[in-house]
Amino acid sequence: FDMKAITNKAHDHNCLVGFDLAHATGNIGLKLHDWGVDFAAWCGYKYLNGGPGAPSGVFIHERHLGLKDIPRFEGWWGHDKANRFDMPEEFMPLETVEAWQLSNPPILSMAALLASLKIFHEAGISQLREKSEKLTSYLEALIKSELSNQIEIITPPSPQSRGCQLSLRLLQPVEDITKLLHDRGVISDWREPDVIRVAPVPLYNSFKDCYTFVQILKSILNEC
Repeated sequence: FDMKAITNKAHDHNCLVGFDLAHATGNIGLKLHDWGVDFAAWCGYKYLNGGPGAPSGVFIHERHLGLKDIPRFEGWWGHDKANRFDMPEEFMPLETVEAWQLSNPPILSMAALLASLKIFHEAGISQLREKSEKLTSYLEALIKSELSNQIEIITPPSPQSRGCQLSLRLLQPVEDITKLLHDRGVISDWREPDVIRVAPVPLYNSFKDCYTFVQILKSILNEC
């Protein structure tokens, strides 16, 4: 989706704009501030590799900072540090995005997420995105070449219009196909009634992985 265009259109009608970026953060390049997005939220356990229970994240555009009457959950960590221990009845938000903090952060979970973010910073999201588009294009070409009569790709065909995940619809049902894939070393996801979701992640997957996956899937489909 063109988030900048959506944001501009919504603002033309005096609407606030927020995005769910669970499948975008760590997957594609984002310029939320430059696009004028009001707020966004995402999880840390998917493409950011924080693991189960990883902290989530939020973005709040700076034009909303310092406002006292904005609807939100308010907690101890978001109160002005200068008089936090005075326990005033009125909530005094910090002038930064910290005003949206509620309570103590989970330190051990944040440590794992921080380790991953350092790797992202070193690799660079632009370089990762470039590799991601090549990986999904290669995987798409392999599937169309070798499995076109058994698999339909329902993800948008343009690499620029998708992340690193491809959704593959089985043209003929195969019972427990994700288990069969798992038994051969492939971690995939299943969505009823007939879709396998696979994601060659540029940070740690290779073109060889894509080729190997297609050969394994082809073998399973031919056996069934």
